[in-house]
Amino acid sequence: MTISTTLKRRLGLGVAALVATSGMVLAGSPAAQAAVQRVQFQAGGNYLVVEFLDNDLVHFELGAGSGPGTGSDLFATEQVSKRNYPGPTSLSQNGGTLTTPGLQVVVNTSTLCATTYDTTRSPSLLLNTTCPRNLAQAWKGLSITKSSMQNAYGLGEQFYLGGSADGDLVGRTRTPGGNYGNAMVYDTDNGPVGNTQIPVLFAVGANYANYGMLLDQVYKQQWDLTGDPWTVDTFGDQLRWYVMSGPDLPDLRQDYMELTGRPPVPPKKVFGLWNSEFGYDNWAELDSTLASLRASKFPLDGMMLDVNWFGGVTAGSDNTKMGTLAFDGTNFPNATSKIASLASTDGVGVIPIEESYVGKGLAEHTDLAGRGYLVRSGCSTCAPVYLTSNDWWGRGGMIDWTQPAAGSYWHTQKRQPLVNAGVTGHWLDLGEPEMYDANDWVAGVLPGKNAHADYHNMYNLRWAASVAKGYADAGSTQRPFMLARSGAAGIQRTGTAMWSGDIGSKLTALAQQQNVQMHMSMSGIDYFGSDIGGFRREMLNSDLNELYTQWFANSSWFDVPVRPHTENLCNCAKTAPNQIGDVASNLANIRQRYELTPYYYSLAHRANTTGEPLVPPLVYYFQNDPNVREMAHQKMIGKDLLVGVVAGAGERKRNMYLPAGTWFDYRTNQKTVSTGQWVNDVPLWVNGAFQLPAYARAGAILPKMFVDDKTMNAVGKRTDGSTRGELMARVYSDPTASSFNLAEDDGTSTGYQTGAKRTTLLSQSRSGNTATVTVAASSGTYPGAPTSRANVVELVTDTQASGVTLNGSALPQLANKAAFDAAGSGWYNAGGNLVVAKSASLAVTSAKTFAFTLGQAVVTQTFTCTNGTTTAGQSVYAVGSAPQLGAWSVASAVKLTASSYPTWTGTVSGLPPATAIEWKCIKRQEANFPDTADAWQPGANSAFTTPATGPGSGTSGAF
Repeated sequence: MTISTTLKRRLGLGVAALVATSGMVLAGSPAAQAAVQRVQFQAGGNYLVVEFLDNDLVHFELGAGSGPGTGSDLFATEQVSKRNYPGPTSLSQNGGTLTTPGLQVVVNTSTLCATTYDTTRSPSLLLNTTCPRNLAQAWKGLSITKSSMQNAYGLGEQFYLGGSADGDLVGRTRTPGGNYGNAMVYDTDNGPVGNTQIPVLFAVGANYANYGMLLDQVYKQQWDLTGDPWTVDTFGDQLRWYVMSGPDLPDLRQDYMELTGRPPVPPKKVFGLWNSEFGYDNWAELDSTLASLRASKFPLDGMMLDVNWFGGVTAGSDNTKMGTLAFDGTNFPNATSKIASLASTDGVGVIPIEESYVGKGLAEHTDLAGRGYLVRSGCSTCAPVYLTSNDWWGRGGMIDWTQPAAGSYWHTQKRQPLVNAGVTGHWLDLGEPEMYDANDWVAGVLPGKNAHADYHNMYNLRWAASVAKGYADAGSTQRPFMLARSGAAGIQRTGTAMWSGDIGSKLTALAQQQNVQMHMSMSGIDYFGSDIGGFRREMLNSDLNELYTQWFANSSWFDVPVRPHTENLCNCAKTAPNQIGDVASNLANIRQRYELTPYYYSLAHRANTTGEPLVPPLVYYFQNDPNVREMAHQKMIGKDLLVGVVAGAGERKRNMYLPAGTWFDYRTNQKTVSTGQWVNDVPLWVNGAFQLPAYARAGAILPKMFVDDKTMNAVGKRTDGSTRGELMARVYSDPTASSFNLAEDDGTSTGYQTGAKRTTLLSQSRSGNTATVTVAASSGTYPGAPTSRANVVELVTDTQASGVTLNGSALPQLANKAAFDAAGSGWYNAGGNLVVAKSASLAVTSAKTFAFTLGQAVVTQTFTCTNGTTTAGQSVYAVGSAPQLGAWSVASAVKLTASSYPTWTGTVSGLPPATAIEWKCIKRQEANFPDTADAWQPGANSAFTTPATGPGSGTSGAF
């Protein structure tokens, strides 16, 4: 291994290393104590090097023999990105005890066991003791004392049998996906799903006890967390791992993201809906699906093309089209002009699939073989491998992505023309790799290592990296975006999202997807999703429409991109959300996703700059709450939204756990002050649509975009050509001041990386009866950024307002939403604990402060229904036009009380003041929140107008 002169100077290697009498070697000198420090121990023919990269990050190498010494950096695989750590601010040694301001490592000089402590705690916190395990054998590893740790997360992607969304890693064995690691694995609960090895573990105990550990090995690994100690086994000449300490999980994960690389910001369109199937036969079929979605008023950002786009594949044939990577001129003619037309007219992008396989009969195979860019059969001078097993795609060779020259050549020859044609990204399929010759030879990812096992788990990482490098080498300003089903630690830094493979159309698979996403988030994968509705429809064992409706609702919250996909070679299976499932629910859920695009996109910028996750498990922010330690059936979106998963037949309601704090129901704005408790029987059918229960944390600020039936995509294209560029924010009032940084850019280019980005700090506070929301002066700009815009604040509070000012001047009070929409500025009490205010278009460089005077008496009304005779299990409800009456949703109707049977009464508060409301009595089953009534009040609707304040005079209806 070589080391540069600059690095030698930084490490103090110009000074002779100090050799301790105990046989330990300490690199550096007193003048270089701020550099990386290494100590080597030897015992029984083995060695251990301890390398301190920072005060709270230590790197270990363990192996047989004399060891590498301390004169240069320890080797790290390509999973690790950052190599220029500053070293600890100080390091002291007393025998086998090494201490920095953040860590202490105590090495048993006889066994080479290393015990690591977090020295920032008082007393110091024991993290773990790692000991050699079968070091003289090929299959070797570590034992890791469980110590005080209770739960663990990460280790990439594995679907466990049982079909549950919940579960951490303790008590489980994380097994390799196949003979070499990454693989597609079939099981009866989940179908053919991915098993991707990302070897980072986060362990958590009581009172914020925690640490992170990255086992930086490329070979397959097996982690057994069923006992104490935990064990991990793998292959390799040496074992190398990192241990991270920190005050909590957010700190640890951010350290891990710094080590392996933070994700770039995906193209903005990726946060929307992308429809897909296996596969569209031609442009006409794609156009038909697109036209159908537009006719149903669905927003849509793109279409994904499976193998049909390059002419399809021929099973068992050398003359398959696999590897041509050029649009089939018969079924997909004039691709460049078609892609441009789709973008300009319909606002949709195109992402085509590609694989690493090349049919033997193709000219491309001959070309790559002649250049030595194909994986070889057994030796460096051998012919290319000839893959014939599992030959559904045809027969031929496989590109050697471990050769940078091969990746560069293929990008220039095949992928750059697609970029030039206007594709949005690249769908990297079968990258485990799925088919391979176990005796093959490649250039390799480890020095002097060329066998299949030496590169298998790094193959997709190298492939994705070659795409990102291809963009950079071409000088492209377009953001590279890839969708892959396999990878390794660090793949996130290439611009790659991941999906879970050919998952089965089963509710158990939908549930288990949510558990896998929990661990993928803790493994650094922010952009993770699934084939919505399941790829393998033949596994369906429940109602397809219910399954799809639930899956689409979950994915509309948690997936990036939102991507329905299934096998449809028969042209008999639907994937588009206007053609399968409950269409009204699908539309409501995807519009909600589009409304929150600015929030998700700002989170993406935070992930890029700080390493914060988009969709973390609850334990990430509430790690000391024992109720959430194994919970993946509820998730966070950023730090401010909590959403409940639903995956089960006949689901009409579910209970929601709210960690300690103040929360607002995202649908009703009802406030709950929780001590860490459950809210029971939260309805899943709201306003006539199936939607997951969601809560916003008090103080939350959620940037939004305006969405209606004219919305076409995430970047603001509208069917009528109009522009809705107002800055919108839903703000949940709280006495504790809070803020959120809205991030904006052009949505497509890499310019944000060099400063072409706008940030706007949104903040809120509440003092007495005044709630204040400030839109600060924006900082920065980008091409096409607006210089002025209107500002809309939706304030959620527990009372109504009596007045609103903007920068000290009173805004006019408006009677209702219609008046508000028509006005240039003003405010109104929208009811349901919501006050909405807006400004006229103002310069983005000026601050806008909205002050809401709260405390107006809440408007109430008493509802009476007569002649309400009922049967067992049936009650009388009021349903009507106001949100507080369910907005005509039977499932959300208000239950009345049999005050003098068969007369039923009830009082509803929080109604919008001075507003005309229509309503009816209905009879409905009490259980399971049905969305149909057993009986409606006959005749015309009952109607009344609420007073400006206080209780109304009452209103009645009759059966």
